[in-house]
Amino acid sequence: MRRAIALKSLMILALTGPLMPFAMAQHQGHMHHHGAAPESDSRELVQMPDDLVRPMLANMRDHLAALQEIQSAIAQDKLDEAASIAEARLGMSSLTLHGAHDVAPFMPAGMQDAGTGMHRAASRFAIAVKDAAVTGDSKPALAALAAVTAQCVACHAGYRIR
Repeated sequence: MRRAIALKSLMILALTGPLMPFAMAQHQGHMHHHGAAPESDSRELVQMPDDLVRPMLANMRDHLAALQEIQSAIAQDKLDEAASIAEARLGMSSLTLHGAHDVAPFMPAGMQDAGTGMHRAASRFAIAVKDAAVTGDSKPALAALAAVTAQCVACHAGYRIR
């Protein structure tokens, strides 16, 4: 029980701590001041063929769902399940599932780098969380999970497709 509570506390800190500067900047960039015109979206607009936009957005929603399922598995102390979800849906093994080869040619280099970084970070997380199941030390796994979401935040802060 004590381990589960510590694990949940560390998960919250790991997920929110490193991302706070990104989240605050993103939030401030979209705040509307009372009586003032809305600020423009300064993210780079990435032009994609219409037939790729919907699948790409669906993939990103699935990434969010996978992150939620990973967090839920961690909260239930199902670390092997968290690792399986991470690798299958977010890790390097998931690239063909998401049709990465179809959308990559339309992405600027920085967006490609963030996407590849997220997939690599997810595979590293899958290994780290399996290690945590053996060692009982969840800090490296939570730091690895934060690295996954940091890639998502960085990409969404810099790019838009609509």
